[in-house]
Amino acid sequence: MFIDLVQIKVRSGNGGDGAVQFRREKYVPKGGPSGGNGGDGGSVWFTANDNLNTLLDFKYQHIYMAQNGKHGGASLCDGKKGEDINIQIPVGTLLKNADTDEVIYDFTQKGESFCIAKGGRGGKGNSNFATPSNQTPRFAEDGKPGEEYNVILELKLIADVGLVGFPNAGKSTLISTISAAKPKIADYPFTTLEPNLGIVRYKDFKSLTVADIPGIIEGASEGKGLGLQFLRHIERTKILCFLIDCSSETFREDIDILMNELHQYSETLAEKDKILAFSKSDIANPEIMKELLDYTDDRFYGTPIIFSAVAKNNLDELIQVMWDVINISRETE
Repeated sequence: MFIDLVQIKVRSGNGGDGAVQFRREKYVPKGGPSGGNGGDGGSVWFTANDNLNTLLDFKYQHIYMAQNGKHGGASLCDGKKGEDINIQIPVGTLLKNADTDEVIYDFTQKGESFCIAKGGRGGKGNSNFATPSNQTPRFAEDGKPGEEYNVILELKLIADVGLVGFPNAGKSTLISTISAAKPKIADYPFTTLEPNLGIVRYKDFKSLTVADIPGIIEGASEGKGLGLQFLRHIERTKILCFLIDCSSETFREDIDILMNELHQYSETLAEKDKILAFSKSDIANPEIMKELLDYTDDRFYGTPIIFSAVAKNNLDELIQVMWDVINISRETE
């Protein structure tokens, strides 16, 4: 199950209280204060782990609490520090404050760590407050409380290429053909209900990642269809590949609708480098094919690629164009 948006509560540990104690040893008259300090509370950390690709674990556990610090003891014994907790999340996860909608941290690299809630400081014992004028202080400091936050975790896939197209445009068939990914494929719309990532091998032991995003329809930027639920996943892709069904007699309008949805959702997203590809060439109408062969659009890199994932026609050319545009995109970053 692919889970990409959850809300959880995190709480760091309270600091332990300082102790009010005095030495009570035989033959040590007026031994003085000996209260130890309280231990600091544990902190809450998040760490990006590239072995994870979903937020499924957070579906079943919503509260994460670090350990409280122990109270100070006698004989100048300090309390033990509370243990930190380190929450593992997928690379590409965005941390947001659920109460203010403020972005707290964006994990884009594996191994990145961030402390969201620092443990409370332990209180000082009465041994710290002895002075020449007050040699027997009968007070200590309380530990400081921990921090508590309601946090939204939002996963946005990180890929080189994001496939954009209407339902049943052939995105799942393409990614299953050029990579080892096995998305659900059927002859009806919205067979893809969650994003899929595929690793596409390129020559000289190189590779690129392609994200198969569930189909976009007109009004997706307003939440229609699968709408905003999956548009977020193409925000992090380096380039976009528009997939248009060769059999569509309204392919020009299809392209404009997809482009408009991207502009409505995010201008930054719409400005990404783009490739135009026409799928299912093996079943295309000959009249429409003539139009496709002559079609040009300066909003896209180069000329459109016409291919068939089923017949495996022009797939190498499509992968080559993807690789070229990715490198162009990297140079302009």
